[in-house]
Amino acid sequence: MERALGQTDQRCARVPTFRVSLIPLPMDWIVLLPPILAIGLALTTRQVYLSLFAGLWLGTTILVGGNPLLGLRELADQMVAVFADAGNVRIVLFCLLVGGLIALVQASGGVAGFVEWAQRRGWGQTRRGAELLAFFVGLSIFVESSITCLTTGAVARPFFDKLNLPREKLAFYCDATSAPVCMMIPLNGWGAYVLGLLATQGVADDASIGLLAAGLGFNFFAWGAVLFALFTAVTGWGFGPMRRAEIRARETGQLLRPGATPLVSDEVSHLPPVERSPRSPIDLFLPILVLVAMVFIGLLITGEGDLTAGSGSTSVLWAVGLSIGVAMILYALPGRRILTLAQSTDLVLKGSAGLVGVTLLIVFAFALGQVSRALEIGPFVASLMGDGIPGWLVAPVVFLLGCFVSFTLGSSWTGFAILVPIALPVAESLGLSPALMLGAVLSGGVFGDYCSPLSDTSIISSMSAAADHVDHVNTQLPYGLAIAGVSVVLFALAGALV
Repeated sequence: MERALGQTDQRCARVPTFRVSLIPLPMDWIVLLPPILAIGLALTTRQVYLSLFAGLWLGTTILVGGNPLLGLRELADQMVAVFADAGNVRIVLFCLLVGGLIALVQASGGVAGFVEWAQRRGWGQTRRGAELLAFFVGLSIFVESSITCLTTGAVARPFFDKLNLPREKLAFYCDATSAPVCMMIPLNGWGAYVLGLLATQGVADDASIGLLAAGLGFNFFAWGAVLFALFTAVTGWGFGPMRRAEIRARETGQLLRPGATPLVSDEVSHLPPVERSPRSPIDLFLPILVLVAMVFIGLLITGEGDLTAGSGSTSVLWAVGLSIGVAMILYALPGRRILTLAQSTDLVLKGSAGLVGVTLLIVFAFALGQVSRALEIGPFVASLMGDGIPGWLVAPVVFLLGCFVSFTLGSSWTGFAILVPIALPVAESLGLSPALMLGAVLSGGVFGDYCSPLSDTSIISSMSAAADHVDHVNTQLPYGLAIAGVSVVLFALAGALV
């Protein structure tokens, strides 16, 4: 989930003002170490919490001038500073409440009822059917990336589990249909945010919509991610760690790697229905419908009638809160009495407690993002694009810079904010297509949201699929890198032809 719609990222203003001189280069490279250390350790050791802590500690130590003890104190301050941002707090509360909603729909029998209802209609009975179900559910909900992840996981996980499809594969579909789809169909905060960035570059309102629409045609990575997900759903083809995970699940029935730690505890994700459950699909459908509809309503309210100007973080918090309230009332209605209000409250608390690990992971990721921005990693990387690059290579270079910035910071929107002010003036000065350059920036940002272990949509995808987060990143990253490689070639060709 990204920043509130129509708002720029305010976290930069709340972190220390320590600046790293961008000259000379050998000393400047040190600012890249904190996120690289955190991501590298997480992917190699699978100890994601300790890895983020190590990267954060290194970053705060650099911020305070190299003293590790003062860096440890600064680390604590940065963790607290995460909660100084209202948007961050809303995201943390959203993650906790999601656990409560998962527990409610499980215990009510809504999930079991939906599975039985879908089976009678022949849905999701094969590998292809289950994967296409996950793909099209994610594709249809493009208003907010976190809600896409949550809904896709809630609807498709029972089918994946029954067919012995690995949790990593479900997390892949949750992720592949969130940020890429939101940026392909920008009738949401993603579109509003980019239009705001274009306005700051002096692009007129009537021209900015046309430029965004043209830029989406060059959003090669987002298109590639979505089309590749559809291709894998139809054909079952895969490679690398994902293929090995599929073989493991099919041959041994192990949905998770032995020793894996899913982001949702089994006592939440596998809550059995209560004895008096009617196992009705309405007990899943209605809360999910309220969840999705309230996001639209929240965007309209917070945007004062303009869907693209509302607050995303506020809307999703309202949505999950109202969904829980409707579910509790639905389950306690006279004549149904599936769960009493007291029982529902206990389940919400139990479900929220099961997602404390996710919440801590989000807080660590936000804090590391704050420190990385204070170290000015983004501007430093962007400054490496020197003069003398052939025109056909500019777009691929901008794309790769966007990939690196968004991957290390775990935020596509921060990558947009850093590179849009660079890419458009470069396009003008070199006579390049501004739409192509905008597409390169958007593609680079989506790459980070898709691949980075620090990305909140990747974290929520792991949570929604009840997958191990590092396993999700390890299995999806080769796919992301392959799509990025194809995107580089396409940007080079477009740069030569457009």
